[in-house]
Amino acid sequence: MSVSEGNAPGAWSPDGLRFACTRCGACCIGAGAVRVSDDARRLRRGEVSLRETRAKACVFYESERGCVVYAARPRQCRTWPFWRAVVHSPERWREEAQNCPGMNRGPLHAAEAIESMAAADGSSGRLPEKRS
Repeated sequence: MSVSEGNAPGAWSPDGLRFACTRCGACCIGAGAVRVSDDARRLRRGEVSLRETRAKACVFYESERGCVVYAARPRQCRTWPFWRAVVHSPERWREEAQNCPGMNRGPLHAAEAIESMAAADGSSGRLPEKRS
Protein backbone atom coordinates (compact mmCIF):
# COMPACT_ATOMS: atom_id res chain seq x y z
CA MET A 1 0.00 0.00 0.00
CA SER A 2 1.38 3.40 -0.90
CA VAL A 3 1.48 6.23 1.60
CA SER A 4 -1.17 8.10 -0.37
CA GLU A 5 -3.57 5.14 -0.03
CA GLY A 6 -3.40 5.20 3.77
CA ASN A 7 -3.15 8.00 6.29
CA ALA A 8 -0.73 10.15 4.35
CA PRO A 9 0.56 13.33 6.01
CA GLY A 10 -1.62 15.39 3.66
CA ALA A 11 -4.68 13.80 5.22
CA TRP A 12 -3.82 14.96 8.74
CA SER A 13 -1.40 17.82 8.01
CA PRO A 14 -2.39 19.32 4.64
CA ASP A 15 0.16 22.15 4.89
CA GLY A 16 3.00 19.68 5.49
CA LEU A 17 5.35 19.13 8.42
CA ARG A 18 8.29 21.04 9.86
CA PHE A 19 11.72 19.49 10.22
CA ALA A 20 15.33 20.65 10.40
CA CYS A 21 18.06 18.18 11.25
CA THR A 22 20.05 19.29 14.30
CA ARG A 23 22.61 16.49 13.81
CA CYS A 24 22.04 15.46 17.43
CA GLY A 25 22.44 11.77 16.60
CA ALA A 26 19.23 10.58 18.28
CA CYS A 27 18.25 8.74 15.08
CA CYS A 28 21.75 7.22 14.80
CA ILE A 29 21.68 5.44 18.13
CA GLY A 30 19.42 2.60 19.23
CA ALA A 31 18.03 -0.65 17.95
CA GLY A 32 17.15 -0.87 14.29
CA ALA A 33 18.66 -1.48 10.91
CA VAL A 34 19.69 0.93 8.18
CA ARG A 35 19.13 -0.68 4.81
CA VAL A 36 21.59 0.30 2.12
CA SER A 37 21.53 0.41 -1.67
CA ASP A 38 23.24 -2.17 -3.85
CA ASP A 39 26.18 0.19 -4.38
CA ALA A 40 26.61 0.75 -0.66
CA ARG A 41 26.14 -2.95 -0.03
CA ARG A 42 29.12 -3.72 -2.26
CA LEU A 43 31.13 -1.18 -0.32
CA ARG A 44 30.15 -2.90 2.92
CA ARG A 45 31.29 -6.36 1.73
CA GLY A 46 27.83 -7.66 0.86
CA GLU A 47 26.10 -6.60 4.07
CA VAL A 48 22.41 -5.90 3.88
CA SER A 49 22.44 -3.19 6.52
CA LEU A 50 24.99 -0.97 8.19
CA ARG A 51 26.77 -2.37 11.20
CA GLU A 52 26.23 -0.99 14.65
CA THR A 53 28.69 -0.51 17.47
CA ARG A 54 28.28 -2.40 20.73
CA ALA A 55 26.42 0.65 22.02
CA LYS A 56 23.86 0.21 19.17
CA ALA A 57 25.11 3.30 17.33
CA CYS A 58 25.64 3.53 13.59
CA VAL A 59 29.26 2.88 12.63
CA PHE A 60 29.31 6.26 10.90
CA TYR A 61 28.22 8.20 14.00
CA GLU A 62 30.85 9.75 16.26
CA SER A 63 29.73 11.57 19.40
CA GLU A 64 32.23 14.41 18.86
CA ARG A 65 31.60 14.90 15.12
CA GLY A 66 28.15 13.45 14.47
CA CYS A 67 27.58 11.60 11.21
CA VAL A 68 30.92 11.40 9.43
CA VAL A 69 29.25 10.57 6.08
CA TYR A 70 26.38 13.07 6.38
CA ALA A 71 26.64 14.36 2.80
CA ALA A 72 26.58 10.80 1.43
CA ARG A 73 24.43 9.08 4.08
CA PRO A 74 22.10 6.24 3.01
CA ARG A 75 18.62 7.04 1.67
CA GLN A 76 16.98 5.78 4.86
CA CYS A 77 18.95 8.36 6.84
CA ARG A 78 18.33 11.15 4.30
CA THR A 79 14.56 10.63 4.42
CA TRP A 80 14.23 10.66 8.24
CA PRO A 81 11.72 11.55 9.76
CA PHE A 82 9.56 11.23 6.65
CA TRP A 83 9.33 7.44 6.81
CA ARG A 84 6.01 5.71 6.12
CA ALA A 85 6.01 4.35 9.67
CA VAL A 86 6.37 7.87 11.10
CA VAL A 87 4.14 10.02 8.88
CA HIS A 88 1.13 7.72 8.65
CA SER A 89 -0.55 9.29 11.71
CA PRO A 90 -0.27 12.39 13.87
CA GLU A 91 0.06 10.17 16.94
CA ARG A 92 3.10 8.39 15.53
CA TRP A 93 4.64 11.71 14.43
CA ARG A 94 4.22 13.13 17.97
CA GLU A 95 5.68 9.96 19.50
CA GLU A 96 8.84 10.19 17.36
CA ALA A 97 9.11 13.95 17.93
CA GLN A 98 9.67 13.28 21.64
CA ASN A 99 13.13 11.92 20.73
CA CYS A 100 13.99 14.16 17.77
CA PRO A 101 14.62 17.86 18.48
CA GLY A 102 14.42 18.73 14.77
CA MET A 103 10.83 17.61 14.32
CA ASN A 104 8.18 20.35 14.41
CA ARG A 105 10.93 22.94 13.91
CA GLY A 106 12.60 24.48 10.90
CA PRO A 107 11.29 24.76 7.36
CA LEU A 108 7.87 23.50 6.32
CA HIS A 109 8.08 20.48 4.01
CA ALA A 110 5.07 20.20 1.68
CA ALA A 111 2.78 17.19 2.18
CA GLU A 112 3.32 16.14 -1.46
CA ALA A 113 7.11 16.12 -1.02
CA ILE A 114 6.78 14.16 2.22
CA GLU A 115 4.59 11.57 0.51
CA SER A 116 7.20 11.16 -2.24
CA MET A 117 9.98 10.70 0.30
CA ALA A 118 7.91 8.27 2.36
CA ALA A 119 7.10 6.17 -0.70
CA ALA A 120 10.83 5.62 -1.28
CA ASP A 121 12.16 6.04 2.26
CA GLY A 122 14.57 3.10 2.23
CA SER A 123 13.07 1.65 5.42
CA SER A 124 11.19 -1.62 5.77
CA GLY A 125 7.93 0.21 5.17
CA ARG A 126 6.24 -1.68 7.99
CA LEU A 127 3.72 0.40 9.85
CA PRO A 128 3.62 0.04 13.61
CA GLU A 129 0.82 -2.12 14.98
CA LYS A 130 -2.14 -0.26 16.42
CA ARG A 131 -2.18 -0.17 20.19
CA SER A 132 -5.37 -1.22 21.93
